[in-house]
Amino acid sequence: MALKSFVLIIAILSVVTSISHASDPSPLQDFCVAVNDSMTTVFVNGKVCKDPKIVTADDFFKSGLNVAGNTSNNVGSAVTAVNVNNLPGLNTLGISLARIDYAPYGVNPPHTHPRGTEVLTVLEGTLYVGFVLSNPGANMKNKLFTKILHPGDVFVFPIGLIHFQFNVGKTKAVAFAGFNSQNQGVITIANAVFGSDPPINDDILAKAFQVDKKVVDYLQSQFWWDNN
Repeated sequence: MALKSFVLIIAILSVVTSISHASDPSPLQDFCVAVNDSMTTVFVNGKVCKDPKIVTADDFFKSGLNVAGNTSNNVGSAVTAVNVNNLPGLNTLGISLARIDYAPYGVNPPHTHPRGTEVLTVLEGTLYVGFVLSNPGANMKNKLFTKILHPGDVFVFPIGLIHFQFNVGKTKAVAFAGFNSQNQGVITIANAVFGSDPPINDDILAKAFQVDKKVVDYLQSQFWWDNN
């Protein structure tokens, strides 16, 4: 009897394992509309493999992260990304990184990475960082986690959650971020909500934010800077 039970447990675990490995991989683009044309040249996840015979060391190399980004913009920060789009050797490896430069009191505005968790390391300066949990249950608020980071400190922003970094010092700050995706994506909240093309109907935003439509119209009229 004990042997039969053991065999049954093994069989169930085998089925569960098979099901778990049969799930679709995470997408690396915002959408992929299905077509019946077999001659289409757009591939799932946007990349195809280079012939191994013509691969060189340069396919796995990129320079320039020692150069500070231009922070003379409305938000006072600049993100220099290294992902599969500018370092082809990252394709299928599931990693990428970025350098973030902050002017004094510069901010990397609230944003999300829909396809990757971020781990941030401060090299220079002092940053106030944080992320907000997803919508909780009834009668609960979205919890905010924050921390002051100094050189050598590390902080993690879980995949898909809204997060930010703010330089609280009087001097510049520099940080490096790693991601568990070759193309983690980024959605800057203010840009997406108030700077979409075409604009989101102001009646919708006025109702959503519980403000007068004139406030929404003003926000939509602003130039929303992309620091990436």
